[in-house]
Amino acid sequence: MSFFGKLFTGKKGEPAPTASEAIQKLRDIENMLTKKQEFLEKKIELEIDTARKNGTKNKRAAIQALKRKKRYEKQLQQIDGTLSTIEMQREALENANTNAEVLKTMKKASDALKVTHKDMNIDDVHDLMDDIAEQNDIANEISNAVSSAVGFGQDIDEDELEKELEELEQEELDKELLGVQPETDELPEVPSTDLPAKAKEKEKKKAAVAEEDDPDMKELMSWAN
Repeated sequence: MSFFGKLFTGKKGEPAPTASEAIQKLRDIENMLTKKQEFLEKKIELEIDTARKNGTKNKRAAIQALKRKKRYEKQLQQIDGTLSTIEMQREALENANTNAEVLKTMKKASDALKVTHKDMNIDDVHDLMDDIAEQNDIANEISNAVSSAVGFGQDIDEDELEKELEELEQEELDKELLGVQPETDELPEVPSTDLPAKAKEKEKKKAAVAEEDDPDMKELMSWAN
């Protein structure tokens, strides 16, 4: 059995892990292999330093250090390939898991629509929409009928009124231009008091009448003359 088969199958008889569990295991392996990469890189650097130090002093030790470096580099190369494979598998599994969740959600939505539409009939819906449109038309007709004037000004000619208004405006304009004041039929009031000359004449007449009627007044007037 392959490495990945052993990794995800587990013990015989155990149920297969879920997608989330498998993704988490792949991530754990990635972290482990990354740490091993870092360890091997440090070992390679140490072996290179050893080879440099012993290059002229101890040729045998320098060659052994380079051999170990070669083995570490080979292991590092293998880990790089394994990491690439694991990354691709994890990404594929994540995409599959996402698609599965999307499909589950869509299935639930489809079932909900079926339940919602179970008691609906398309013919009944069309009939309902026709009834709504008809009632809207009736409502509009009622609104138009209520808003239109009934028996008020229906027999009045609007053009005739416009013409009369223009004539009135022109008449007022002519008066303003010519400075003509409106004519009046009223005559001036007659004065209620007598003029001064007429009043004196009345006083003389009254005095003459009084003199003729009173003898003493006649004698007094003769003395005065």
